[in-house]
Amino acid sequence: MKRRQFLQVAGAGLGSAIAAIATSELGANAQTSSVSVQYLGHTCVLLSGGGQRILVNPFKSAGCTAGYRPPKVAADLVLISSQLLDEGAVDVVPGNPRLLYESGAYNLNGLTIQGIATDHDRNGGKRFGRNVAWKWTQGGMSILHLGGAAAPISLEQKILMGTPDVVFIPVGGGPKAYTPEEARQALQVLNAKIVVPTHYRTQAAKDQCEITPLDNFLTLMSGTPVRRGGSSLSLSRSDVPKEGMAIQVMSYKF
Repeated sequence: MKRRQFLQVAGAGLGSAIAAIATSELGANAQTSSVSVQYLGHTCVLLSGGGQRILVNPFKSAGCTAGYRPPKVAADLVLISSQLLDEGAVDVVPGNPRLLYESGAYNLNGLTIQGIATDHDRNGGKRFGRNVAWKWTQGGMSILHLGGAAAPISLEQKILMGTPDVVFIPVGGGPKAYTPEEARQALQVLNAKIVVPTHYRTQAAKDQCEITPLDNFLTLMSGTPVRRGGSSLSLSRSDVPKEGMAIQVMSYKF
């Protein structure tokens, strides 16, 4: 990963100061009327809007991601939640995009990004270490990607996460991500408007993965409106519910 342009705040943690990092690719154009979302499998998504292409959690095709194609898509900025192969395989990404991988507050020439440290397992991070949840504004909406969160959201973390318009949340359980029940509890804390489930079992993993199917989460969330779409969609302010929340299901194109 040495060839990547790493951006970090030394010793960054949940209250770290803003590091001003100017880049020519990332500018103040992040505030536009909509954002395009492409689902690339597992917890990996590409969000495009305002001239920005932000890729979150690229992976290698192994284990729970064995049946997904490597996300070889062009991006200006790559955010990773950990350096595990299912959410931090930056070498599969073409070109030389900027990379954020540690918690902290960043300002990339007008684009403010907050990396929030959480535990990647239910044992205080002793097994899988730390997970970084990412928060930023794009397309006029506040976006939160929880990566592989597995622990309850603390008060300090909630303050940094705020009330997102769109949240990408793991729901399939296993040793390093929320179960459907834990995901529901996290959503009750966040009060997010649009919920995009990630990290659940599909035909891509078959018998190689411990995680549960998406229907387990949807059944638990019975009564919450569900919108179903393909592997790509466009979101704007008009899609954000004025009251309550909606679940946006994205499907992977095999």
